[in-house]
Amino acid sequence: MKQMRLAKILAVGMVSAAAGGMALAQTSTTTTTMHPVTGTTTTQQTTTSSVGNIVTYAPDSDYFTFRTAANAAPVRYYYTKDTSVLDPEGRVVSLSAIRPDVPATIYYTNVGDRVVVRKVVLAQPVVVKHEETTTTTTTRP
Repeated sequence: MKQMRLAKILAVGMVSAAAGGMALAQTSTTTTTMHPVTGTTTTQQTTTSSVGNIVTYAPDSDYFTFRTAANAAPVRYYYTKDTSVLDPEGRVVSLSAIRPDVPATIYYTNVGDRVVVRKVVLAQPVVVKHEETTTTTTTRP
């Protein structure tokens, strides 16, 4: 009886671990198109989501750079007027909410040689507490 219970617990644990691993994995889409005149086919595989940190953002440009790991090179992600930016609670915010070193999840598609962002979900940034102490010493004659 106890062996059966242990087997059930282990089975549930393995299924949960597998489901969790799939939920954290990046999704990908493969698209194959055929040119109607030349008959050539083009296959394009694109990753649709990525988790990492925003490295640079300038309001006057049409892209920001994003890094998926500390040792990975930053990649340019282009945004359009259709790109939506969400705060950690899921509310829509302006592009100005994008800041360097903010963790985010990026949803994007490949359009030609550009990575075009459809949605940015900002995560809660790491808060660095800065405490300043001032000491005043007065000497009396």
